[in-house]
Amino acid sequence: MSIDGQLPPKARLLRAAAELLANSGGSAVSTRQITQLAGVTAPTLYHHFGDKEGLFDAVVAAGFDEYVAGERDFAPSGQPLEDIRRMWDNHVQFGLKQPELYLVMFGNIRPESRPAIVADAEALMEEMLNKAAVSGQLNVPPKEAARSILAANVGVTLMLIAEKVPERNLELSAMTRDAMIFAVSTEQARNNGSDDSGKSSVVVAAIALNAALQASHSDQLSSSELKLFLEWLHRISTS
Repeated sequence: MSIDGQLPPKARLLRAAAELLANSGGSAVSTRQITQLAGVTAPTLYHHFGDKEGLFDAVVAAGFDEYVAGERDFAPSGQPLEDIRRMWDNHVQFGLKQPELYLVMFGNIRPESRPAIVADAEALMEEMLNKAAVSGQLNVPPKEAARSILAANVGVTLMLIAEKVPERNLELSAMTRDAMIFAVSTEQARNNGSDDSGKSSVVVAAIALNAALQASHSDQLSSSELKLFLEWLHRISTS
């Protein structure tokens, strides 16, 4: 795949690096490969990015900025779980529109090495799920819910990228999305109709209060009192 020669040299370097990294299969990508594909000289790369690693860092940073813009590019509906559904769909569409960039961001996973980009993406989803927790819509803590949902979101996106375009089944994405949200929401507890409903309501209330306190930075309690109170709520909400 050739890089559009009408783009500025810096943009061509970013595109070239993203494409080569995505198609490298874990092999090293050389400065020469990048500059040849971008149609520039090595001094141009050094001028804009310092070195090859600086360029790779810029590829991921630019991708994440674009990803965050897409995740935030809608007005909150007032229904946090519906907004999570929209975030899921935005995530999948981002991956399908820019597969090379997505693979650099979320596909280059090494054993026992958790990329910062994944932690940042989780934090973005946790921010929205915290609103659901405050309104009593979660039966697990927001952090745990965010990690579970994002793991499924990334897995589905990578699977769809690997499939041929005519064979991609976006209904599978929607089914997985709704199953994950159902699993972490209070809808599951209500539908189970078990004798544990009283316990479930206590856990949901603890999760909601925990999220509300952490979001409000309450000054009604001293720091030590608040820390102890949050620890109690955490024990209840993860029981």
